[in-house]
Amino acid sequence: MTNNDDKEIKPIAMPGIHDRFYNYLKNILHAYDHPRILDIGAGHGYLVKKLHEDGYEVVAGDLFPEYFRYDRVECKKVDITAKLPFDDQSFDVILAVELMEHVHDHETFFSEADRLLRKNGKLIFTTPNILSLKSRFRFLFSGFFYSFPPLKHDINDGLQHLASLSVDQYKSLAVRYNFTDMQLTVDKHQRTSMLMIFMVPFIRLYCKIKSIPYHIHNTFDLLMGRVLFVSLKKQEK
Repeated sequence: MTNNDDKEIKPIAMPGIHDRFYNYLKNILHAYDHPRILDIGAGHGYLVKKLHEDGYEVVAGDLFPEYFRYDRVECKKVDITAKLPFDDQSFDVILAVELMEHVHDHETFFSEADRLLRKNGKLIFTTPNILSLKSRFRFLFSGFFYSFPPLKHDINDGLQHLASLSVDQYKSLAVRYNFTDMQLTVDKHQRTSMLMIFMVPFIRLYCKIKSIPYHIHNTFDLLMGRVLFVSLKKQEK
């Protein structure tokens, strides 16, 4: 591995997400004794570095491992739309921070996560929250969700936001690929969405008139949050 000590290791995401996610993650990791963790989409290695320095066994993977800068952990080349180069049931936790929105194919990744996780293992990922009031307002007037600008169709660099899945769609994937106990939280509440809170009674009324379960997509966190933190537990077969 190349010595990268002279290179700054920065998170490749919106400001503050990695640090907030790490605080959230530590509360989950407390339930495991010496968990083995896979960080997919490791980027420069910001999260891997924090985990490794805190004494966790962590494995890194990225589509572009040449950009990985933390030389104390090897970063393997992985493509989450294909079979991953790891043994069955070899991890307790799989992380995908700011990755899910960059790929169309989630089916393969969920299937692989089920294969790689041990009993009671967890798949934990983040993704922009398209259900916030800010995002809904933007979609109403532009046809594009928050954090999902128009695509540049002549570019295929893996950096664009391609997949704007809802919580209900992620839950469908979870059920199909042997995951249960979906837990949701957000990195922070957006002031812009808070200013639109007057819309909530109208949303509630509309859901009632149309017989749509209000709670699925309209909890306070979903209406106000910027980025979703999603935790799924591997179901025992």
